[in-house]
Formats: sequence, structure tokens, C-alpha cells
Amino acid sequence: MKEADGAVAVNEIWRKHGISSATYYKWKAKYGGLEVSELVRVKELEAENSQLKRMYANLALEKEAIKAVLKKL
Repeated sequence: MKEADGAVAVNEIWRKHGISSATYYKWKAKYGGLEVSELVRVKELEAENSQLKRMYANLALEKEAIKAVLKKL
């Protein structure tokens, strides 16, 4: 994002980083106003959220398996 603030054309930035214009503008809308420390925190929270979702999915599967076993008893 900081590159786009300079004199470099935005389409050159897309090519340099191998992203589409849609991706660039999506990222700009999502992360454009954030400072580096805030961006790091957002990434940490996204990673934690992803881990919690996986844990929840695993526990839900275990619960269903236990329910199926108990139903057979």
C-alpha cells in the first residue's frame, strides 16, 4: 500500500507483486488505513480465528461420533 502512495503507477505495483487490480483494491479497502502494528495484530487475530475454527470443527465431529456410539448402546 505504501508503494501506491509514491510516484509508482498502481498497475506497475500489480504486475510487480503478481496480483489483480481487484485484489489490490480489496486489500486497500481492508488494510489501507492501518498502521503496521495494527496490520500485524489483524493478521495474528485472523490466524487465531482460523485455529479456533479448526478446533471447533474437530470437537463437533468428535461430539457427533460420541452421539452415534451412545445411540447404538
